[in-house]
This record gives sequence, C-alpha cells and structure tokens, in this order.
Amino acid sequence: MAKRKKAPKGYRSPGSRPKGPRMPGGGDMMAQFQALQEEMARQQAALAEETVEVSVGGGVVKVVATGQQEILAISIQPEVVDPDDVEMLEDLVLSAVNQALEQSRKLAEERMGGLTAGLNLPPGLL
Repeated sequence: MAKRKKAPKGYRSPGSRPKGPRMPGGGDMMAQFQALQEEMARQQAALAEETVEVSVGGGVVKVVATGQQEILAISIQPEVVDPDDVEMLEDLVLSAVNQALEQSRKLAEERMGGLTAGLNLPPGLL
C-alpha cells in the first residue's frame, strides 16, 4: 500500500472551505452587512426627526423640511400676498421649497455618507 503524503500546515482541500463570504481580516460579510443595515435604519429614523428651515424674499416665505425630504410647513407673511402679483408669490414658494429639499438631501448625504463611504456604491442607491 502506498504511503500518503502529509498536507502542508494550513492547507485545506477545496471542499473544506468555510461556507459564506468572508471579508479580509476575518470578518463575516453578512454580519457586517446586517450591522450596516441596522445603522442605516437608525440614521434614517434620526433624519425623520431632523429639520432644515429655509427663508426667501427677506423672510417673507419660510419652508421647513425633514431630513427625509418631507415638507413640514410653509409660512407666508401676509404682506407678500398680492392678488395682482400671484406669480411672484409662486416663485418665492417654489424657490423656498427647492432650497429646503436641497438642504435636506445634503443633510441626508452627510449622515449616510460615512456609513457607505468604503462601499463604492452608485450615487442614490441607498
């Protein structure tokens, strides 16, 4: 009977590999992904509580939005309401809403960007 060679120390046959993807450094990828998901959920909940406020036209129109791009309030000072110039009021409201949404998106990017920084995900994926 032929004598079997002893495998080098640390050798594993192809069928004896540990199951599941592994990250460099020995971390379990699925556990890390789950932890990332949990932290992202916490940050999303916090963003729902945070607000940004924008005022335009010297403060005659104000808009408040959450960190999740939800408009909470729009306030308009009575002196800017001119039935003969509705277009100006529409422009002020539109400008304030767009600025509030942009600030809200930036806030969300700041909070979420640190979590996904090393993942090289396409913009807007999460």
